[in-house]
Amino acid sequence: MTTLNAPLLRQAAADAAGSQQYPVGALYVVATPIGNLADLTLRAIHVLGLVEAIACEDTRHSAMLLRQLGIAKPLLALHAHNERAASELVCARLARGERVACITDAGTPGISDPGALLVAAVHDAGHRIVPIPGASSAVAAVSVAGATDTEGFRFAGFLPARGAERQRALDRIAHDPATTTVLFEAPHRIAALLEALAAAMPARTVTVGRELTKQFESIETLSARALPAWLASDPNRGRGEFVVVLHGAGGDGPTDEPMRHDAMLRTLLAELPLRQAASLAAALSGAPKNALYARALELQSQERERDGRG
Repeated sequence: MTTLNAPLLRQAAADAAGSQQYPVGALYVVATPIGNLADLTLRAIHVLGLVEAIACEDTRHSAMLLRQLGIAKPLLALHAHNERAASELVCARLARGERVACITDAGTPGISDPGALLVAAVHDAGHRIVPIPGASSAVAAVSVAGATDTEGFRFAGFLPARGAERQRALDRIAHDPATTTVLFEAPHRIAALLEALAAAMPARTVTVGRELTKQFESIETLSARALPAWLASDPNRGRGEFVVVLHGAGGDGPTDEPMRHDAMLRTLLAELPLRQAASLAAALSGAPKNALYARALELQSQERERDGRG
């Protein structure tokens, strides 16, 4: 656990945010770090120390965060299985003029996490709701994806877990190629998702962000058809939490151009590591390096399959 100078940090938070207005009888929707404690904002620290109670997804997880900050507050469990009942308790506290914060284990409440039902209940009860923004894995992933379409992006979060519903969601995304789409995925389902993307939209450019903001963060941009081979080539790539950005087709997405350089790639792969071979092929051909890397990965995978059959 990271050791913090909690009193100094809380004083800095009070200096930076203490002069703002924090109405009573209000719900504060507070974003927490998605993996890196240093991403917690000074305003969030000040609010967590100011409120009378904190509704949280996992009281044990949140208690650890608050201990690091030197903050002790009553914690109210609010998760997917009790959110409606817990919302009534929060609204009762707000009616008494208390300030209540809502946090989840990581990121912003209500974004693929509990919180949306609470916010709706508080809104219906006529109480004020104050957002305290912070780190966002979806925005972080889009910011480094280099998606160049001009229609913004759509946040889809976790796809349905069941087969038919999941397939319908994938079909909707495949039939709307102009819009960049952001997905979340868990490690035990990432292989199935990447296989499905490769089958449904093989030419789509995809950026995979793994363990964003954490020690073993990795970010790769490939064509969808190359994703299964990329994942299978290193067991560590299947670990952690994933944000998957499907680039809008309006940008400079991959085409079949890299396949024109197969002969050169095969020659280079026979002598050089994959990444170096792709870089050299890009320098010689002028084709996009990411596209050539993806194609080289496919060729390497095909070669291994042939060797296995032989």
